[in-house]
Amino acid sequence: MSDTDRTLPRTEGYFSVRDDIPIERLAAVEGVKPKGRVEVRRMMVGEDILMLHVFREKGLIDPVHKHMDHETVAYLIKGRLRLVIGDKEFIAEPGTSWIHPRGVEHYSEALEDCEQLEIKSPPKKTWVSE
Repeated sequence: MSDTDRTLPRTEGYFSVRDDIPIERLAAVEGVKPKGRVEVRRMMVGEDILMLHVFREKGLIDPVHKHMDHETVAYLIKGRLRLVIGDKEFIAEPGTSWIHPRGVEHYSEALEDCEQLEIKSPPKKTWVSE
């Protein structure tokens, strides 16, 4: 994916409602197909930041990948998620947050249906939609 393909248009206006934003079902993350269903909504795209609402179906395994052009922080709203970031493993439950630093390999497994918020800076599209 070229750098141009990773650029997202800014959100028009200053306010958004989740249910008004189209769902994008992911076909690949950083060029690798996830095992299971993951969906994102682009809640807000700014000049320097992106906020996504993410749904991960129970059993989904995100592929091992890393991002060289941004970092991500995330917050789990609902469900349980097994995370591997670098050489560390964590179990995320509602109310927990984590970071994917630039250049650090990571992946996750949805132990239950999960909802989370992801913040990426700078804003980069790391996925291909179905």
